[in-house]
Amino acid sequence: MDNRVLKALIVDDEPIARRILREELELLPDVAVVGEAGDGEAALKEIARLQPELVFLDLQMPVMSGFEVVRNLTGPKLPVVVIVTAFDAHAIQAFEAGAIDYLLKPVSEARLRTAVERARRLLDRPSEVAANVDKIAAAQPQGAPRSKKVVGRSGEEYFLLDLDEILAFQADGELVWIITAKQRFLASQSLRVIEDRLGEPHFQRVHRNAIVNVNHIRKMSALSSQRWLITLSNALQIIASKRQAHNIRKILHW
Repeated sequence: MDNRVLKALIVDDEPIARRILREELELLPDVAVVGEAGDGEAALKEIARLQPELVFLDLQMPVMSGFEVVRNLTGPKLPVVVIVTAFDAHAIQAFEAGAIDYLLKPVSEARLRTAVERARRLLDRPSEVAANVDKIAAAQPQGAPRSKKVVGRSGEEYFLLDLDEILAFQADGELVWIITAKQRFLASQSLRVIEDRLGEPHFQRVHRNAIVNVNHIRKMSALSSQRWLITLSNALQIIASKRQAHNIRKILHW
């Protein structure tokens, strides 16, 4: 039986997601996390530098997606790639033909163990590893659904939130709150980073301290020619700034 310790690299642009996966992997005695990367370019550099046997790779990242990372892998000995994704189960099934394994966030310990064992069985078969890498690179379907989840914290617990259930993101000093219908959660990133990562037209910046989900706006009241009071579906009210008047026009013509 092969008992060697596998060197693993975690690639995800969400620091909390990396931390959660690292903690899960550290429970496995036959896996050693040798590094992390927060974007695709850093991932390629760390793979070349650290030569991990196993890479846990998030699909959706800004600038360079997980699929693009795989397409740019080079070298005589490629790592086994396990996709970690926030796509729902139906989307994962659409990718089934492509990879050694797909893990759905949040990752369970049992599924993680299964993925590691599948990867271990391929370690001494580099041609099969290369073939699987090629399959992943070609696996992204056109128009793949975007169902990126957002990680929010409440106390010591972390929650994966669907974009549709988020009403707004609000900055309060150094803190950023994720607002849902029933409660609010602490975000792990700044409002600017969140805005860049969203890439969703129904999320619009209405103030330097606020991004709202247009689908949850219930009323807009004009305070002046360029200032508006926005009322969301949970009765939360946000004043739109003059600087964001162009985004208000987008909402009015939605």
